[in-house]
Amino acid sequence: MKKIYTLTILSLAVLFASCGSDDKKAVADNRPAIVVTVNQVAANGNSPFLAVSGKIKAENSATLSTRTMGYINNVLVNVGDNVKKGQLLVAINNTDLQAKKAQVNAGITEATAAFNNAEKDYKRFKSLYDNNSASQKEFDDMTARYEMAKARLEAAKQMENEVNAQFAYTNITAPFSGVVTSKMAEKGDMANPGQPLITVEAPGNYEVIAMVPETEISAIKKGTEATVLVKSINKSLKGKVTEVSTSASQTGGQYLVKVVLEKTDANILSGMFTSVQFPVERKAKTAMVLIPTEAVITNGQLSGVYTVSQSNTAILRWLRLGRTFGDQVEVLSGLSADESYIVSAEGKLYNGAKISIQ
Repeated sequence: MKKIYTLTILSLAVLFASCGSDDKKAVADNRPAIVVTVNQVAANGNSPFLAVSGKIKAENSATLSTRTMGYINNVLVNVGDNVKKGQLLVAINNTDLQAKKAQVNAGITEATAAFNNAEKDYKRFKSLYDNNSASQKEFDDMTARYEMAKARLEAAKQMENEVNAQFAYTNITAPFSGVVTSKMAEKGDMANPGQPLITVEAPGNYEVIAMVPETEISAIKKGTEATVLVKSINKSLKGKVTEVSTSASQTGGQYLVKVVLEKTDANILSGMFTSVQFPVERKAKTAMVLIPTEAVITNGQLSGVYTVSQSNTAILRWLRLGRTFGDQVEVLSGLSADESYIVSAEGKLYNGAKISIQ
């Protein structure tokens, strides 16, 4: 019986082993390769000259706000509207100011009457004093009354000026002719002191705000010529440095440089991203690696991108990212300038997935 029992156990073990091997064969990955689109890493370090990223803005731009608090009665413009200098843009409720102005006007009327009466008495007593018909003390008292009445009238007029100035902040007008580029308030909103309401820009004159690293800023001087490539329209424009910041305490080691563009017929707009090239040799030889933001994979606080292995499989590479320039982001580490990465795929990618490069 012991031999039969042992033989049965061995038979069962062989049977389970054979089943296990069949299962392993069944889970073999026979899925077709995922078709992907691959890009080469773009680096800005091919040129020996210094090139940095920048952003276009209008030379003449104003964000308008108010110094008073009140409900907005009306917003008379929309984004994209052309406006003329002095045109009413936003009207804020000023009922309380109207009441205050009525009080000020009443005060001016009262002060004017008191001043006119004091002036007549002053002239009368001066004539009496000149004829030795009034004492020195009487004349001094009348002079003091006259000066006080004059001061009260002046104070009332200054209060009127103050109220009129406050009225100007309830009627927001265009400081110059231009185009409305943003509207941050609607009818019925509560306007608060310092709150942005409308932004107006004067088109035609543009400048580029560029950030230059600390290793290169010493070579940039006021008046330096620059070539500005507007990436979105693929146009190269000429410009000149007009301002160079001497502090980077608020910009993380990047120094602000302002480049004014020459007049051009190119269809440029505020907010367009640019590449600004200066005619100075780049000191730092490391290239800035840029990839499109759409290719970045995020998992919590981690960011990565799928790369291609030698066996044509997808490999997820975690990255350390830096600044964003339009639709591109800077890669600080994790990807070098001679590598390729996957931009898009016709299926769900995962680590080790078979791919077919389109």
